[in-house]
Amino acid sequence: MARRQAPAPVVDTTPYTENIVDIDVTSEMEGSFLEYAYSVIYSRALPDARDGLKPVQRRILYMMSDMGLRPDRGHVKSARVVGEVMGKLHPHGDAAIYDAMVRMAQDFSLRLPLIDGHGNFGSLDDGPAAPRYTEARLAPAALTLTSHLDEDVVDFVPNYDNQLTQPDVLPAAFPNLLVNGATGIAVGMATNMAPHNLVEVIAAARHLIANPEAGLDDLMRFVPGPDLPSGGRIVGLDGIRDAYATGRGSFKTRAKVEVEQLSARRTGLVVTELPYMVGPEKVIEKIKDAVNAKKLTGISDIVDLTDRKNGLRLVIELKNGFNPNAVLQQLYRYTPMEDSFGINNVTLVDGQPQTLGLVDLLTVYVNHRIDVVRRRTVFRLGKKKDRLHLVEGLLIAIVDIDEVIQIIRSSDEAAAARERLMSIYDLTEIQANYILELRLRQLTKYSRIELEKEQDELRREIAELEAILNSEDLLRSVVSDELAAIAEEHGTPRRTILLESEAVSPTVAAELAGTNGKKAKAAPLALEIADDPCWAILTASGQIGRTSNQEPLAEAGPRNKHDVFTSVVKTSARGEIAAVTSQGRMLRLQVMDMPALPPVAGLPNLAGGVPAKEFLTLLKGETLVAFVSLDEVLAIGTAQGVVKRVQPDYPLNREDWEVITLKDKDVVVGVAPAAGDDSDLVFLTAQAQLLTFAASAVRPQGRTAGGMAGIKLAAGDRVAFFGVVQPSDEAAVVVTIAGTNGALPGTAPGTAKVTPFSEYPSKGRATAGVRAHRFLKGEDTLLLAWAGHGPAKASSAAGVARSLPQEHGRRDGSGVPLSQAVDAIGPAMAWADPA
Repeated sequence: MARRQAPAPVVDTTPYTENIVDIDVTSEMEGSFLEYAYSVIYSRALPDARDGLKPVQRRILYMMSDMGLRPDRGHVKSARVVGEVMGKLHPHGDAAIYDAMVRMAQDFSLRLPLIDGHGNFGSLDDGPAAPRYTEARLAPAALTLTSHLDEDVVDFVPNYDNQLTQPDVLPAAFPNLLVNGATGIAVGMATNMAPHNLVEVIAAARHLIANPEAGLDDLMRFVPGPDLPSGGRIVGLDGIRDAYATGRGSFKTRAKVEVEQLSARRTGLVVTELPYMVGPEKVIEKIKDAVNAKKLTGISDIVDLTDRKNGLRLVIELKNGFNPNAVLQQLYRYTPMEDSFGINNVTLVDGQPQTLGLVDLLTVYVNHRIDVVRRRTVFRLGKKKDRLHLVEGLLIAIVDIDEVIQIIRSSDEAAAARERLMSIYDLTEIQANYILELRLRQLTKYSRIELEKEQDELRREIAELEAILNSEDLLRSVVSDELAAIAEEHGTPRRTILLESEAVSPTVAAELAGTNGKKAKAAPLALEIADDPCWAILTASGQIGRTSNQEPLAEAGPRNKHDVFTSVVKTSARGEIAAVTSQGRMLRLQVMDMPALPPVAGLPNLAGGVPAKEFLTLLKGETLVAFVSLDEVLAIGTAQGVVKRVQPDYPLNREDWEVITLKDKDVVVGVAPAAGDDSDLVFLTAQAQLLTFAASAVRPQGRTAGGMAGIKLAAGDRVAFFGVVQPSDEAAVVVTIAGTNGALPGTAPGTAKVTPFSEYPSKGRATAGVRAHRFLKGEDTLLLAWAGHGPAKASSAAGVARSLPQEHGRRDGSGVPLSQAVDAIGPAMAWADPA
């Protein structure tokens, strides 16, 4: 096979003239750079002050509107939208188009999302899925931005290849730039605008429409500050005012954090809102880094419980002994839980970048909207006049429709028929053409009455449109009413809380402020809780807690129903106490682990405690009897009448131990300090027997001893109360409430009795004692009994401690009706020593 020969090259022998042009490199670079910079500023990075959109965002919304992707129709693949925008309007990469589309669908980026996304459109910590996986359509708010584009409300400009046209700006029925904010980096300039609340911005715009000379202070009454999609708190408003006045400023945002009792022993900080564009994973990472670097202390764990149902929930567990408010201050300092936002309102006005304040931004938008409504009115007026012109011609022809048909049929061509109609009926060329173009089947729907009705309606609408064009006030009123309708339909409540300065609770203020009267923020909070004196409290309903100070306790603080103090121990915040249970066990407690009871109006909040069964591991059927000190001699009384004084010789390496060995079916009913031999031990039984004897009659024993006989019980009787009374206490009283054993508490009347303790004689240990309450008819037991420092108080059904009157008389006499004693509040549920 012969090889193919390449043709010989043709040599051009025509002489040419070399032309070298000298160009100044400096001038060329300046011109090229300025052209590039202007292209980036105008065509990419900066939003237009009128509709608040960058070119790519505007093209996406316009193309989706052109594709018919309305909210009432199905979603389509995002890749299809990106392809349409890239092929027809936006000659850039698909990644840039998709990124812009994703941001308009993220409810954490925009205050009022413009695209309804279906699928994974990303989060603050993760990117979105590929466009082939996600779907999208226009959100309801986006329809208001693109509405009336077919009514010549804005100018259209050619696309990049001059084959199609696109809107130069969208009609924008609401101030999108202020509502959704904007961010972009151009050449030599950047914009960063915060989102705002739609209702507030529209209210300011309407005020500006009604009062064109309104100043900044007037508008800030409606727009006090940004409203971020993620909520949170804005601390300090001076920077916001600077931004509204000059277009530049900054403000500080903080997470929304609550101090919660995560469990009976654990306190935590619960984060439910984060600063704008800060994700939980970023916060967790920064907290871990700060803890590892030993910048943050007091944090034991951090758990992200965020889900779609409950939203953001970041739980930061704290170590015992650390002040939650002080740890929170550290978190604000070292993590993104406190962030700053710099406002830079650089936008395009007539194609030129300008830095605008709040008044100028709203003025530009209002002028744009007035122009849109004016152009729409002109367009509609023209349409109405054209239709009226045709209806008037048809009315002329329909009077003699048969002759009109005969003229058309007898004419050789359409032009002749048009001329004859115009000359005979004095019609214009447009009217004649309209009659000629009518189909015969259209004549069935026409009637003179219907046409005259349409004519009147058109004339009325034309008069209204002309009135709008002839009156600037009426035109502004139309714009204002349309804005009000948008706010009514799409407005939502404010999410971000605005704080003039750092919010300080009364508790924190008390911790921060000194006695010299300086401002609270002058000194940082102490990180670890000081070992201050406090009270450890056990209540009748089984609630436990500690007070935050050493003030004398009172019985009038908030509480649960039928709740009072049953055991109170003076200790310190970092001290140890013990709890004695009904099974004779003693449990070691760290006071720091107990929940603090924040005071309400200076009184301890009993309702703020936690149930003992959640704080301690109790056996089946076991209850807490009392809190005691670990360094005092204790007196213990049981239901079967056993008494014991125990020495404070407890094991140091154990958390719980037996403090008394109980007989079968016996339980501890009372525990009290009894260090002195002159103290009086008191037993009160269910059958109203009272026995008191000196503590010296009971020698102190070891913790494993079983005690000794305290009171001799009759058959079927049991001990209802055991306590210790100091003989020097002249105000000591004995309080008893009698009732029937067969009725539920509060369902049968009973009698209450208060007697001075001094009236009861001391008897020997292991005797039966004396009668303390004479039962009336229908009474067979003591429902409640108590002895101690008076006056006694009873807890009512409303949770309020009521004082009982002292009824002097025979110690073994009957009591007064319970309704008279405590104002008909029903039987008391517990007794307590108010001291």
